[in-house]
Amino acid sequence: MSNSKWLKIIPVAFVMYMLAYIDRINVGILMPFIQKDLHTSASAAGDIAGIFFVGYVIFQIPGGILASKWSAKKIVFILMILWGITSTACGFVQTEGQLKFMRFLLGVAEGGVWPAVLVLLANWFTIKERARANAFWMACLPVSAMVMAPLSGLLLGYFDWKTIFIIQGIPPIIWAFVWYFLVIDQPKDAKWLAKDDKDSLIKELENEKKSSVKSEGFSAAFKNKTVWGLVFMYFCWMTGFYGYTLWVPSVVGTFTKSPATLGWLTAIPFTCALIGMVINSMWSDKRLNRVQHVAVPLVIAAITMVAGQFVQSPVLQMILLSITAIGVYAPYGPLWAVPTAIIPATVVGAALGLQNALGNLGGYLGPKFVGVLKDSTGSYHAGFLFLAGALVVGAIAITILGKNMTDKVEANDKKSA
Repeated sequence: MSNSKWLKIIPVAFVMYMLAYIDRINVGILMPFIQKDLHTSASAAGDIAGIFFVGYVIFQIPGGILASKWSAKKIVFILMILWGITSTACGFVQTEGQLKFMRFLLGVAEGGVWPAVLVLLANWFTIKERARANAFWMACLPVSAMVMAPLSGLLLGYFDWKTIFIIQGIPPIIWAFVWYFLVIDQPKDAKWLAKDDKDSLIKELENEKKSSVKSEGFSAAFKNKTVWGLVFMYFCWMTGFYGYTLWVPSVVGTFTKSPATLGWLTAIPFTCALIGMVINSMWSDKRLNRVQHVAVPLVIAAITMVAGQFVQSPVLQMILLSITAIGVYAPYGPLWAVPTAIIPATVVGAALGLQNALGNLGGYLGPKFVGVLKDSTGSYHAGFLFLAGALVVGAIAITILGKNMTDKVEANDKKSA
């Protein structure tokens, strides 16, 4: 099979979602300056960062449906334009309430992108290729943080936070047109794909569809206890994940007063996260074990998050922040292999939608609670202890879900290997 689809689809999707993820990274870098300018409390700052995820839930399921029934390419194009405009509009706000509202709308616009891209990848990559395609695409998450943290720090040396929002809202609008002209919904419409490769790919994808079971829909998923267990586990993980991701720049900001240095230092944990994410996914594939490769990193992240509250040395704090970053990012690859193994095939599609839609609400709870506890205690200690607790609960939940199911996961992996 030709490598052309990997070169034509994945890089464009990688850059597209990297630009989307900027909106979850830049607010953390800019938050100290937003708080100072708008005179907001840490709790309000948590709202500004986290309300994005309330909006994010709204278009998750409709986005996937529209992508399936209409066009993933066109849905993402429209949403890129909308989120670029909304992101730019964040630079024109005058009040805390206005910024919260625009962040909410930004979440709505970006919410349909993730399911739409999954539909696109399913249109192009066979089942045995899909895990790698998802992994290559999702690697944009830590890469985005690695790139944008230093860039935002450098820009802060020349512009205020409002101007940076405007500047960073322009690339998605430009890339939307790159996406529109380079991405194709179906292999049958790809003129650059060799005829033999095209016929072979279409035949294999059609055979997979014929052999796949028909989804029972969201009503069946709602009734499945395992689905709700996964939603709860994902919610706990996202609480710790985004609580850490959105507040770590503020913690690093206690090490330095230089915006540029802040950006470069913030990039260090995310660079470690990328390395850990890749190694953990490869190790999980080699051992054919998913549950341990989700639970263990979460526990490690929780331990280092707690330990970081009892050290004073900036160097030691940075080391612990980096280990925590590895722990909260590492589960990304193995986790998405679990639902397909422990949930009935007739329910798994709807289950994945519910897991991502409802679980991401943890992205509101984490930043919000850290802010509330910062206001009430005067430090980040209690907030990070709360995040650590959420990660431990998530690790316990996935372990319970995986109990007596590990053999099934491994058996399914061996069949597809």
